[in-house]
Order: sequence, then C-alpha cells, then structure tokens
Amino acid sequence: MADGWLDTGDLGRRDEDGFLYLTGRAKDLIIRGGHNIDPRLVEDALLSHPAVTGAQAVGQPDRRAGEVPVAYVTLSDATVGEGDLLAWAARHVSERAAAPKAVRVLDALPLTAVGKPYRLPLRADATRRVLAEVLAGLDGVEELTAEAASGTVTVTVTLRDRAAAAEVERRVGDFAVPCRIVTRQGTDG
Repeated sequence: MADGWLDTGDLGRRDEDGFLYLTGRAKDLIIRGGHNIDPRLVEDALLSHPAVTGAQAVGQPDRRAGEVPVAYVTLSDATVGEGDLLAWAARHVSERAAAPKAVRVLDALPLTAVGKPYRLPLRADATRRVLAEVLAGLDGVEELTAEAASGTVTVTVTLRDRAAAAEVERRVGDFAVPCRIVTRQGTDG
C-alpha cells in the first residue's frame, strides 16, 4: 500500500462523473519497444470479424522490439484463414503498432477455473514457436519446451550433448526469456 492506495495490477479509467471502469490487467500488457499495447485493442478488432467467436492477444518475444502482438482465435467458419484474419486486423486495429504479427486458430481458448481468459499458456506457445524458429537447424537440439508457471514462461532446451550449448545460449540470449539448457547428463545452465 502506498499513500493509501492498494496496487492490484488492474488498469482502468475514470469518466467525467467520477465512475471507475476496469479495462484490464497490467501483467497482460504487450510491451513493444517501450510502447504499452492493451491486448483488448487486438481482441476487439478481431472479434468484429463475423467468423471470429473468441480472441486473446499476447506478447511474443522479439529480439528488436522486446515483444510483438500475436493473437489466438476461435472461428465459426473454418474456411477463414490466418492470412484473412491478419489483413482484417491490420485494417481494424486502431494502433498500427498493435496489429498482430500472427493470428493462430485454435479449437478453444484457454480459460481459468472461473471462466476468465487465461493468456499464460498462449504466451508459452508464442515463446516456444519463436524460439523453435531461432533454433531450427541447430545440430544437437533434441527438444524445446516452454512452460508457464507463476506468471512466467520458462524455456527448456534439451541437447544431445554440450556441443551446441554456447550457440543455444547466444541465440536465446537475444530474447528476454528465462532458459534452462539440459543435456542427457542433466541440467547445465
């Protein structure tokens, strides 16, 4: 508590009559090059598409911008493609920096036990995808996993032996992502 205020992590606004409106959570913000992006900008734009039945946006690690927005959606029309949704979002997201770099279609979006959107597994998926691209073709990488726990995504890279460890550290080090490197002999770093 500071100066009589309790910091809950909630974001909101106050109207001219003094009413408060909760609009989101600070931990859900996507931070792109120092610019804070509210995931609802992306989600609302995608939800305006007639085939989109659900949308959640998260930050995907990016070596230059820190994070870039990506979105996960559910659809009522399976003929709508990810490219169509990217184009839709580019036209309908009010901030150019908030337009998603990828839109991925899922059968269902993750929810908490009380039915609220649960973005952490999506952040883990986005992290795993981008690091899988970064490590693609690197000899010795056997497995890459991204696990979400306690609000943090941690990556584990399993190597056949230590030979590729330095290169994995260099490539993953470009991203602000906690990473464990494991070989068949055990944890190395």
